[in-house]
Parts: sequence; structure tokens; C-alpha cells
Amino acid sequence: MEVRLPQVCGSQTSTDTGKRIKKVLVFGTFDGLHPGHLNFLEQAKQIGDHLVAVVARDETVRILKGHLPKLNENQRLAQVKASKLVDEAYLGGLGDHYEVVRTVKPDIIALGYDQTSFTDDLANELKKAAIPAQIVRLQSFEPDKYHTSIIDSKKK
Repeated sequence: MEVRLPQVCGSQTSTDTGKRIKKVLVFGTFDGLHPGHLNFLEQAKQIGDHLVAVVARDETVRILKGHLPKLNENQRLAQVKASKLVDEAYLGGLGDHYEVVRTVKPDIIALGYDQTSFTDDLANELKKAAIPAQIVRLQSFEPDKYHTSIIDSKKK
């Protein structure tokens, strides 16, 4: 699946090649890495040069979804790192959920097709931090088959 986006300014320069690189930032729970997650990461990887993934903390998932994830945050982080699709992966913050955005300073923030948590204020937070990142929403990949809630309901 090809993702077409406009050119993004404000990229960093690689010290090795002098080439400007585009840093893409994604967020997610990634509770049991399934083909939908892998497609999400692949799409995000296609739109930049360096992919950084932020894995939601257990407490954040509990607050947002009303339950803890099946896998704990360290297991989920390990799965994302093991996918080899990301260049860096970190656990999200517990307090200020936008702190990681200010730290990473991405050129692009790629959101999942159904991602809503912390997105309402994202553009304002970027503006306040003077980060000219582009926010893009990626396409779904068989959402009737590969949404974590659907996969979990089939296991019951």
C-alpha cells in the first residue's frame, strides 16, 4: 500500500551522509503485535527515514481503555523493537503525554486510522513547542479483521 504525502520541511541532517532525514513518530498500545500493527508501522516507515515508536504505558492504557493490556508495557515495547520496523522505541510518559513529542521533535506524526487519544490538542501542542511537524492519518488495514478488540473477542 503506497502512502503519498507532501514534502515536509524541518528535517535533521545525518552526520554520516549530510543527507536530510525525516523523523516519523507513532504512538500506540501495540497489545499483541498483529498484521494491522505491522502494516501501520510499515506505512509510517514509508513516509520518512527514521521511525520512532512510543508504546503506551500500562497505566495510560488502563485510564483510556478501562482495562490493562494483556501484555505489560515492557513486553509490548520488546515486541515493537523486535519487529525491526522501527529505528527507536520508547515507553510513553505517565504525566505529560506530549513530552515525548518535544523530545523527539519529529517531522511527521503518523496517527492510526482510528487513533483518537491525545490527538485533539496535538496541533496546539506542536505550535506551543514550535515544532513544525506534519500530522498525517494512515490508512486502515483490514480493520474488520485486525483490530485488537476484534482479535480479543474472537479468543473468548
